[in-house]
Amino acid sequence: VCAALNVTVSPGPVVDYLEGENATLFCHVSQKRRKDSLLAVRWFFAHSSNSQEVLMVKMTKLRVVQYYGNFSRSANRQRLRLLEEQRGVLYRLSVLTLQPSDQGHYVCKVQEISKHRNKWTAWSNGSSATEMRGVSSHPAERGIFLGISLLILPHPLPFTTDVVSFLQSSR
Repeated sequence: VCAALNVTVSPGPVVDYLEGENATLFCHVSQKRRKDSLLAVRWFFAHSSNSQEVLMVKMTKLRVVQYYGNFSRSANRQRLRLLEEQRGVLYRLSVLTLQPSDQGHYVCKVQEISKHRNKWTAWSNGSSATEMRGVSSHPAERGIFLGISLLILPHPLPFTTDVVSFLQSSR
């Protein structure tokens, strides 16, 4: 019987990136049931919350990285990196040189596995997700986005006003 494994994806629940930037998502795992267990970490992608999740990349219990579907093609595989940052705790997915087609929902699913009576047994499962949105790389639109971000931060009014004035004058 599988119990829940605590899995958290960050940043999230929504993260904005510019086209052409590199995106980094972290999958943090806690509350393993067994000290000697291994983890299988899978990242899934869906264009929207209504669309089918597709397996992108997996790190097996033996820490081998495998790519799936369209993500196994050379061009796509070179843009994806799955690394174990901290053994059994923190996994990093990097998506390099973001394209509009990279916008969507990213889900990290983790399975805790160990040998029991000479057979591999799953002890617990967990998952977490984030949404990655693209932001236009056009300077004027980027400035507007930056201005909105700064306006919602708790900065003193004169600073916020100076930034907004600067953004409007730089167009």
